[in-house]
Amino acid sequence: MNVLIIEDEYPAAERLQQLLSRLDEPIEVVKVLDSVESAVRWFQENLSPDLILSDIQLSDGVSFEIYEKIVVKSPIIFTTSYDEYAIQAFKVKSIDYLLKPIKLEELQKAIHKYKLLKSEFSEEKNASKIEQLLDNLQHSGRRYKKRFLVKKGEQLVPIVDDEIAYFYTENELVYLFTPEGKKYVVDYTLEQLDELVNTEKFFRINRQYLVHLEAIRQIHTYFNSRLKLNLHPATDDEVIVSKGKAKAFKQWLEG
Repeated sequence: MNVLIIEDEYPAAERLQQLLSRLDEPIEVVKVLDSVESAVRWFQENLSPDLILSDIQLSDGVSFEIYEKIVVKSPIIFTTSYDEYAIQAFKVKSIDYLLKPIKLEELQKAIHKYKLLKSEFSEEKNASKIEQLLDNLQHSGRRYKKRFLVKKGEQLVPIVDDEIAYFYTENELVYLFTPEGKKYVVDYTLEQLDELVNTEKFFRINRQYLVHLEAIRQIHTYFNSRLKLNLHPATDDEVIVSKGKAKAFKQWLEG
C-alpha cells in the first residue's frame, strides 16, 4: 500500500510513519508534504497514491484548498488537533477523521475502512453502490459537536448539547436557548449548526428553529399539513414545522 502524508509538523509526520510501521501489512510512505502548494504540485506530477493521510491546518492554508484546486481520487484520512473541520472533511469524501494525538488502534480502524473501500472498488462496478459505501463509511465515523462556547459576562462558558433547548435565528443573529430560559449569541449560522449537532437529538423544523427533542412539550396538527409545537422554554411567536419538513419530522420523532 502506498501512502502519502500531508503534514507540516515534523514530529506529527514522524509519529504517523512510526504508527504505520507498526501495522501488520507492508506500507510505503511515498512522500511527506508540508504545504498546500507543494501538495498541489506533487499531485500534478505524480500518480495518485493508494491512500492519503492529511493534516488540515498547513503552513500556507488548509488542506481543503488542495482538493478544491485538483481532482484527487485517493481516499483520505484527515488528521488534526481540532474537531470543527469534521463536517467539511466528510464533504470531500474522506474515510475518517482522526484527532491528534492519534492512537494506534484508531489508525488501525481507519485503515480497515480503507480496505473495505478498496475491496468494493475492485469487486463492485456499480458506481451508485460505491457512492453508497462511501456515504456509509463517512456517517459511521462522523463526530458531532457536543459543546458550544458562549460568552457570559466576561467569561466563556461551555454548554453541552443536552443543556440546549433550541437554536433560534433573528435579524442575522443566532441564539442558543437553555431549558432554564437563558439566551446566548453563538457564532454559527443555523445551516452550520444543522450540520454540526447530533441529528438524533436536534431537528431543523423551519428557517428559524433548530430544536432539541427534549424541548418539545406538545405537538398539534396545523392547517396546510403543517405542525405546531409548544417548546420549553416557551417562545413569543408560533413555532411551526413547515409542510416540507413535517413528514421527516414525524419520522425523526419515531426514531
